[in-house]
Formats: sequence, structure tokens, C-alpha cells
Amino acid sequence: MIWIDRLNTFSLWDFIALTCFVLGWLWIGWRIENPSATRPSTSSLMANFRREWMREMVTRSPRIFDSQVIASLRQATAFFASATMLALGGGLALVGDTEQLAGVAQDLALEKTPDFVWDIKILLVLAMLTNAFLAFVWSHRLFGYCSVLMAAVPNDPEDPRAIPRAKQAAEINITAARGFNRGLRSTYFSLAGLAWLAGPQALMLATVITIAVLYRREFVSRSRRILMQARPEGFDAAP
Repeated sequence: MIWIDRLNTFSLWDFIALTCFVLGWLWIGWRIENPSATRPSTSSLMANFRREWMREMVTRSPRIFDSQVIASLRQATAFFASATMLALGGGLALVGDTEQLAGVAQDLALEKTPDFVWDIKILLVLAMLTNAFLAFVWSHRLFGYCSVLMAAVPNDPEDPRAIPRAKQAAEINITAARGFNRGLRSTYFSLAGLAWLAGPQALMLATVITIAVLYRREFVSRSRRILMQARPEGFDAAP
């Protein structure tokens, strides 16, 4: 009964905005990872370039360049995981101590809101950050797996094990990149979730803007047009 009474402090618009937020996050992720064959996303195009990278690695000697690239990818995931952890710590510090937020709301002439409402809104941001952290950590580990597989590719291109192992390394690399992109999307939506502090209308507006930004970068950006100009066939695998 206590939880029901507390949920009654949220308006219908809050629930509508929260539903739009969650559905928008799920939809844009599905749309990016499952594009149509006639309109591939930037992520799917990069997946084929990653397969092309592993194919070129088989004939490259020495493979110092490849090791440096995979190391830089692992550093990027480690950086974002660390940054997300710091953001989580800051958010947890606010939960249960929302006096500062209440003061900001009063300065902005917003209506007085119970502390429970502030906590729930902060928890939404923390949930997205937690998802991002887990995605970055898993991506970091997968890039580690990929580096081991790359090291297991024979130096002789004529070796029958070379191409199959390179294909395995490519697919692990693509899976790691997918996890990294999921972490980035969760980070974007955690920023959008902060708009809920200003009200449900602000949350819906922030959700629409975030989806528009992600859609543009994946489907109508200049970088995508450049990638389309030299689109590789990619290791006989679907993007």
C-alpha cells in the first residue's frame, strides 16, 4: 500500500514519458543492429570493415599495427567503463540525499516534489548507467578474446587454419564493438533521463532528440556516406 501511495505521486504524463523513454531506447537499438539490406547502418557497415581488417591481417607481417589497433580499442572501453563508474558513484551519492535537487527545483520555480520522486528519477539514470557499465566491461573482455584469437592466426597465409581463425577473430571483434555501441547508447539515454528532473514533457523531448541524434549518425551522416563508397563484401558473412 505504501508503494501504491507513493506511485500516485507520479502523474499520468510521467508514466507516458517513461514508457516512451524505454520503448525509444529499445527501438533505436533494434533498428541499428537489424537494419534493412538496402539501408545498412554505420555499425553494420563497420562490421564488414572489421571482417576485412582480419582478412588483411592474415597477409600482413609483422602485425604490430593490428596489435596497436586492438589495444586502442580496449583502452577506449576501459576509459568509458571507468567514467561510467564515476558517474554511478555520483548518482548513488544523490540517492537518499535529494536536498540539493530540491533546492535547485525551488530556484527554478518548479513545484514542490516529494523526495521519493527525486529518488526514482535518479534511479532511472543509474539504471541506464549500470547497463552502460556492464556493456563496456563485457566489450573490454571480448576485445581481449579477440586479441588472443588474432595471436592464434598462423603467420603463413597458406596454412589452412589461418582464414578460419581470422574469421573467428572478426566475429568476436564485431560482438565486442556491438557491446561498446550498446554502452554508448545507454550513456546517451542516461543523459536524456536527466531531463525527467524537469518534468515528463522534458523527458519526452530529450528522448526524441536522443533518438534523432542516434538515427542521424547511423543512417544519414556524412561518415556513413563515406563508408558506403568503399563498402567491402566482408568475409562471406552477413553484416
